[in-house]
Amino acid sequence: MNSAHHPLEDAPQYHPAKLAMCFLFGLILWHLPHPDGITSQGWQALVIFITTIAGLIVKPLPLGATALLSLVVGILTHTITRKQAFGAFQSDVVWLVVFALFIAKGFSVTGLGNRIAMFFTMVFGRKSLSLSYGLMFTDLMLAPAIPSVTGRSAGIVFPILRSISNSYKSFPHCDSARRIGAFLVVTAFQVTTITSAMFMTAMAANPLIATLAEKEGFTITWGQWALGAIVPGAVSLAIIPWFIYKIYPPLLKDTPDASIHAKQQLGEMGRLKDTEWVMLGTVFVLLGLWIFGRHIGIDAVTAAMVGLSILIITGVLDWKSLMKIDTAWETFFWFCTLILLSGLLKEYGVLAYFTDSIQTQFGAISWKVAFPILVLIYFYVHYFFASSTAHISSMYSAFFVLSIAIGTPPWLALLIFTYFSNLFGGLTNYSLAPAPLLFGAGYVDIKTWWKIGFLVSMINILIWGTLGPIWWNMVGLTAF
Repeated sequence: MNSAHHPLEDAPQYHPAKLAMCFLFGLILWHLPHPDGITSQGWQALVIFITTIAGLIVKPLPLGATALLSLVVGILTHTITRKQAFGAFQSDVVWLVVFALFIAKGFSVTGLGNRIAMFFTMVFGRKSLSLSYGLMFTDLMLAPAIPSVTGRSAGIVFPILRSISNSYKSFPHCDSARRIGAFLVVTAFQVTTITSAMFMTAMAANPLIATLAEKEGFTITWGQWALGAIVPGAVSLAIIPWFIYKIYPPLLKDTPDASIHAKQQLGEMGRLKDTEWVMLGTVFVLLGLWIFGRHIGIDAVTAAMVGLSILIITGVLDWKSLMKIDTAWETFFWFCTLILLSGLLKEYGVLAYFTDSIQTQFGAISWKVAFPILVLIYFYVHYFFASSTAHISSMYSAFFVLSIAIGTPPWLALLIFTYFSNLFGGLTNYSLAPAPLLFGAGYVDIKTWWKIGFLVSMINILIWGTLGPIWWNMVGLTAF
């Protein structure tokens, strides 16, 4: 099947009015008197950071260009040195994202991603509910090796569910959407937020979380991330499709043709091609190195380099084609810039100032009361964000440090904020990268989308906020 076309791809890349608005916003902040507890350089870094986040949200320019302007302003105002600016591009986790995005291309080039989707559709596709689980397993299988949530849900899962919906005469923008299309779309979207939370390499911003935690002195490995997520993630994946089926059931309950069609598609594909075998073997090598590599001195980035090298040597991927993946290089550029700016806020004492100021408000409250309040604020403030990366960049470190300051066990705080930084992506029709596409397809009205997003968020918070800590304590990830 053809990859889904993203409606935002044709949107203008340059918006002079938005750019002027961001510049004016930053200029006003720049000339405001800064608090006594923040140095002039710290205030300048904060203004550049806030303006950059605003730019990532309103998008006056492509993300990479916005990041470049931030670096230029920082250097010209002597807030950032050239050494600091160029040093940011040495970040290991940013290279991990780039290499993983390259590796993900192998799924589409070889057709392995589509084959996996067809297999699960064939196995689970006889009922509407079981079909949603089949699409869920597809997302789950691809998540560890595809750090693009849009690539998984919008590029692989969505074309298949749309084809199934059409085959049952369930079309967008009309009453027939409720036959099955609406149910499959909203379920696929909610599922992808859970699979994104389960692996460090399942969402582009996840390595940023690992970097921000490391700056505070806490290192979380790929294996620890996956181990902590496996139980609450499995429970969420088991419950959420069923829950949506109960509150927003499709009119069509039986879908035998979906299984038959998928079987036919697999028959036409034939046996696994040599390139698919190589891709499959590479995935297993990657997973093995990401889980056990630290015992033999191989970190996550080196493991990704090994996997990419295998695909290049075997001819599965072509080097020149990788150089043309502009999304990977743009991600690399703005990712490095955000890591640099976040580090400067810590280095210049800005985070410490805000932490100390807010801590006084919680001084007389037990962390067992204060921490849940902070978590809920962090989670639901995502209603005001159109980017998980922007939300994480602007708030993760501050809330994490503050939680520790009020007495929360550090690893409990780290894991809660880490996983919730993915789960809040299911709230709205703009809260995660694939949301505009899936919602924009026209199967679900906005009121229903937001209602389901809120209800699912409460279930996820309950599961990950209660079962999660019990599991983490059992496997030794936390001590509290």
